[in-house]
Formats: sequence, C-alpha cells, structure tokens
Amino acid sequence: MSELHRLSIAQLGRLLETGGVSAVELARAFLDRIAAAGRLNAFLEVRPEVTLAQAADADRRRAGGERGPLLGVPIAHKDIFVTRDFASTAASRMLEGYMSPFDATVVARLARAGMVTLGKLNCDEFAMGSSNENSAYGPVLNPWDTAAVPGGSSGGSSAAVAARLAPVASATDTGGSIREPAAFCGITGTKPTYGRPSRWGMIAFASSLDTAGLMTASAEDAAWVLSAMCGFDPQDSTSVERADEDYTRDLERPLAGLRIGVPKEFFAAGLDGEVERAVRAALEVYRGLGATLVDISLPNAELGIPVYYVVAPAECSSNLSRFDGVRYGHRTREHGDLADMIKRSRAEGFGDEPKRRILIGTYVLSHGYYDAYYIKAQQVRRLIASEFQRAFAQCDVIAGPVTTSVAFGFGEKAADPVSMYMSDLYTIPGSLAGVPSMSIPCGFGEGAHASRPVGLQLIGNYFDEARLLNVAHQYQLATDWHTRVPAAFAG
Repeated sequence: MSELHRLSIAQLGRLLETGGVSAVELARAFLDRIAAAGRLNAFLEVRPEVTLAQAADADRRRAGGERGPLLGVPIAHKDIFVTRDFASTAASRMLEGYMSPFDATVVARLARAGMVTLGKLNCDEFAMGSSNENSAYGPVLNPWDTAAVPGGSSGGSSAAVAARLAPVASATDTGGSIREPAAFCGITGTKPTYGRPSRWGMIAFASSLDTAGLMTASAEDAAWVLSAMCGFDPQDSTSVERADEDYTRDLERPLAGLRIGVPKEFFAAGLDGEVERAVRAALEVYRGLGATLVDISLPNAELGIPVYYVVAPAECSSNLSRFDGVRYGHRTREHGDLADMIKRSRAEGFGDEPKRRILIGTYVLSHGYYDAYYIKAQQVRRLIASEFQRAFAQCDVIAGPVTTSVAFGFGEKAADPVSMYMSDLYTIPGSLAGVPSMSIPCGFGEGAHASRPVGLQLIGNYFDEARLLNVAHQYQLATDWHTRVPAAFAG
C-alpha cells in the first residue's frame, strides 16, 4: 500500500487489527521511505534487521491473541534515549558507537505496547541547541525548505515526522526542544508535565527541566502514544507517582465555554508580523468554536531566557562531568597523566555548544557566584511558575506563538549564540514552570517564507494533558494545517 505514510496512528492500528497490513509490511514501507530520504540526515542509525525482527514479534503477539492500539505501529527515537539494539550517542563524538545495556523507560514502555523501532534520530549534541546545527554528525534539513533549519534540539524527530518517515517520534524538551522544531516543521509537538514521563535512560542535560515527549502529525496521534508512554517509574527520582491515564478520553469534548488566556507579553516587540497574523487567525478559529479569549499577563516571562541560561548550564556542567574518558565514551589516544587524559578526551569529544554551556555552568556554580547567580535564578524561576498559577485562575489554557519567527536559514544565527538563545523566548517560561505544552501547525509564513510553517503554542496547567490534547484536536478538526505534507515527500 503506497499511502500508508499518510494514515493516522489510529488508522494504522485498525489496519493492523483487521489484517489489512502486517507489522512487517508496515515496517518495510517506512524503512523504504527512510532510505529514500537520506539527504535530510534525520536518522543517525537504522538497523533494518532489528526493526523487522521487532515487527515480526508484533505480528506473533497479535496472532497469539494480543490486542492493542499500538501493537505493530512504527516509531523512531531521538538519540537522547538509550537503547539496547541501536547505538546511543546523543549526537556527540563523546559517545560515538556507545551501546547501552538497557532501554530507557520510555522506550521500554512503548515496546511493551508493541511499537516497532525504526531507528535513532539526529539532534543537537546532548540536546543543546535551537537549530540542529550542533550535531556532531551534521545538521538535519527542514523537509519544507531544505535551506531552513528544522529547529532543535529535536530536529531529527520533527523532520522525520514532517516528511512522514515515521508516524511518531520520541523527543525531549528542556527549554523548547519539542515545540520549536515542531513549529518549524509544521507538525504537532507535545511536552507533558515535568515528571509525568520517566527520565530513566534519557541522557541528561538539565535534570530539573528535561522532559520526554512526542512529535506526531496530529494531537489525536499524540494522545494514543502518550497514554502508553507516561507512567510512574520508581527508577526515576523525579517521576510523579500518579495513575496511568487514557489521554484520548476527552478528544471529542466541545470547546464551548473554554477560556483561552492570551499573554500580552507574547505579542510584544520582536514578534515577526507573519507569525503574529497566523497565530491571531488561529485564535479566531477558537473563538468560532465557542472559546472565549481572555487577556492575561505573565510579567516575568521575559526573564525566562536569563534564568534558563543560568539553571540549564549549571545542571549541564554537573551532568556532563561523568563523560571523562575513564569508564566509557571517547578517550584521547595521546596523553600524559590521568588529568591530561581527561582534559584531552573532553576537549576532543565535546562540540562547541556543550563546551560553552559547561563553562557557563561551572562559572555560576563556583564559589562566590553560586548565591549571586544560581540561587537568584531559582528564585525567579519560582516567580514565573507562580505567575502561571495565577493565570490559570483566569483561564483554562494559554495560547500564543511558539517562536518569534518562522524557521531561519542555516548559519544565520550560528555566530551569535545570544540571538540563537532568543529563539526559545516563548517556550522557556513553560519549561521553567514544568507545565505541559504543545505546538500545533496554524499556517505558513509570507513572501519568501511562504513554505515555512508557523506554530501555535498551547499551555495547560499541571497534569492537564487530556484537556490540552482536546483543545488541539478540536482545532485540527476545524483546519487542515496538520494534514499537509511537504511536496517532495507527499508520494
């Protein structure tokens, strides 16, 4: 069947259930698409023999009477989740060729649900970046416009789903690394509440921020997979002890009476007009669906960038100290004593962005600066989280832009790290607060940017993923942005 890549996850599940296609046939169809789209550089590793063996096992499970909506459905994993059967490198030379002895909990839970792994996806090195230009294995190209970045750090995940090389991809979000690339690639990106999905087996960047999530074509697809992915994990000290949920339960709920908060700070100077017009048009669609738009304020949201770039590098400095060339990872070939070996190994193994963040983090954690920077940043972080709670007393969800602009070109911001960091202006506040949020496609840019997508950000209160997915799904029932596929990958 030549149109399998256009089907939703629910449709694929029904097709597998009725015998219209086998898991092996479905896996082969996507493997063929991946092979034909190698120019995107979305995948770092594909092992067809492993994928087909998993698919054959899914077929055996179904033949044995097992049932499940995800049994036999393919998925690709961001190379920040460790996997036993595929190398886990975090897109870094530091971990080149590393084979984990275990699967990350997110990978294991989805495998138990019967999902079949297509391969590992490219990303910014150790998930540090906003453009996917920081991968040690080369940048990922945006399927909509190959002259544009796909967004980061989950650029491989967003590009793979946008080009329909996989129906779903796992991803991670520390300061916007799901929502920004989803917006740039015109797909649905979902970041759950911090602590809802397990971090066990997710190569750590900033432990108090890292959150596993998904890239899908639609909110409905995300609801099916998120239901299997999220759950309490005793191996993860930050995992929230909460019962598993069916996130599809409220998808069809009407939006009449829904209060959508619109932060004035998200529509201030710096927001490109083409993005604002698309986002405001999306808000009018919601008004037509029965929702009420409520003006709200998040006055400390603008402090999110400086807070994040103290907290995240500090935690990065601590987490990446384990990569020293002693136990595993890259070890330099020529060195003197142990200290020299560690210095040379880290200098050779890490790219520029991890080095930059390690240096910043080490500085803010050093004696004399810890109280002045790190503690102050955590205090402001609490203020930002409190502002979200006050906002949710006035509204049910918050909506606004994901990014200040559509996807930018390769190299445009590479020489200016601060300008690159500003790409996450609207996503970082929600990350610091730990609330769930999404990006859904709502249009395209204008003029020279007419082929570059625009994303609408939806933010919910803690553990309100089902409501958030409902709000996104109802918009997608009324529009067709999420169904559009780049022309080069439509067939």
